Amino acid sequence: MKRIPKPLLKMLQAGAALLAVVSLPSCNGIFEGIYDQPTEISEFGFTKVEQATSSGTIYLDATSYTRWNYIDFETFALDTTVIAQDGTETGDVTEGWDFAVHRYDVKTNGGRVIETGYSSIDDLLASGALPQGTYVEDVWTEDRVTVDMSGMMDGVILYAPSWYNPELSKWLNVDTSTMPPVYTMSGKVYVLITAEGKAAAIKLANYMNDSKVKGFMTIEYVYPLEF
Repeated sequence: MKRIPKPLLKMLQAGAALLAVVSLPSCNGIFEGIYDQPTEISEFGFTKVEQATSSGTIYLDATSYTRWNYIDFETFALDTTVIAQDGTETGDVTEGWDFAVHRYDVKTNGGRVIETGYSSIDDLLASGALPQGTYVEDVWTEDRVTVDMSGMMDGVILYAPSWYNPELSKWLNVDTSTMPPVYTMSGKVYVLITAEGKAAAIKLANYMNDSKVKGFMTIEYVYPLEF
């Protein structure tokens, strides 16, 4: 029988001891923070509200393919639901929500939207009037709201049926004809007329966080939008 050299034997013994320590239940979490894991932060929702100008900033975590983020301007509420493949949602949402975001898709609560020619909300306000033109209502879709990308390499993408506003969803175009995909913000201000007849100015200011992770949406708004 061939003997293991003493230096190698000592290394093996040290490695075994280290594995034993790591596997101890009392050491669970000892390496937390070493690896790059998603961090839960609490500043999602209406992160900035200027009462004097009825303006503010909304920050959303839209990284999940199985979550809708619901925004209510009146109550400054942010509610989330989990989407199943059949389109059903689990979670509590205020009845008066105004618009919702799934990844980069948007739907409204019986509202209608127009894309303006303005690149800043201040310029829209300076115009002194709501933009004229065709305000677009939501449409029913079965091939827009992606809920499962795990089979993408095999050409299989799963969608959930849902309402969808094609006008407000113009705020970010994702071109998947190339790899990696190309993301292009419209840079435009959108006007949402809610089901109650109130107006809001909305602009997507960013779709990434400070670490360049996509799906973290910074939205500027004025509500109510009045002239």
